[in-house]
Amino acid sequence: MNILAIGDIIGRPGRQIIHKYLRNLRQQYGLDLVIANGENAAGGFGLTVSTARELLNDGIDVLTSGNHIWAQKEIIPHLDGDMPILRPLNYPPGVPGRGYLTTGKTLVVNLIGRTFMTNYDCPFRTMDRLLADLEPKPPVIIVDFHAEATSEKVALGHYLDGRVSAVLGTHTHIGTIDARILPGGTAYVTDIGMTGPTDSIIGDDAGAVIQRFLTMMPHHLSVGKGKPELNAIVVELDEASGKATGIERIHREMEDQ
Repeated sequence: MNILAIGDIIGRPGRQIIHKYLRNLRQQYGLDLVIANGENAAGGFGLTVSTARELLNDGIDVLTSGNHIWAQKEIIPHLDGDMPILRPLNYPPGVPGRGYLTTGKTLVVNLIGRTFMTNYDCPFRTMDRLLADLEPKPPVIIVDFHAEATSEKVALGHYLDGRVSAVLGTHTHIGTIDARILPGGTAYVTDIGMTGPTDSIIGDDAGAVIQRFLTMMPHHLSVGKGKPELNAIVVELDEASGKATGIERIHREMEDQ
């Protein structure tokens, strides 16, 4: 089976390129499942009900998230509803929403890192508990690890090697070149990269971000400009064993208008 994981979708430019290319990608790669990190899809910060529905209607099957999932308050009641939206599993108990779901023969899990982030519950031990307790456990397990530190992402990849099908990093918005299959059969990449405007600083307006660095004062950040780009990872899997047999980086740019 073939699964596509799309990197952090940034605002309208990210949604536009999803709308333009996703259905063709589903056909070209014979995709069985599409996962995307949508926590920046609404104006570059958070996820609304309308943006979530737009992305799901365009062919995304599961939306993952991270530390910005709470930015748009209207989405919070829907995290416990029927929409296939995940928040990180290792938030403390009692937080709205769910951190994993099963679709067909695939378990999708959302985790968040702690290094340079916040004191979330341990993602390593949280995943241990899920793998020990979940029955029945689907053969294919995909993990979106939303984390800042490359070392923490690489560590989780090796920690889960052979126990999950893929560990795919999000959050830093800059795609890495280390897409590979680890010795135990787990597909891994430190960061998928963002799906959003090219003329930006990790999706945000470049001038506003530079002013923040120059003055160390808070400035409003809006979504950047430039033609949209799509960054994603295709993972090929053996459906019976759950082991990865291939991993490929996908990059598309919007054609000039």
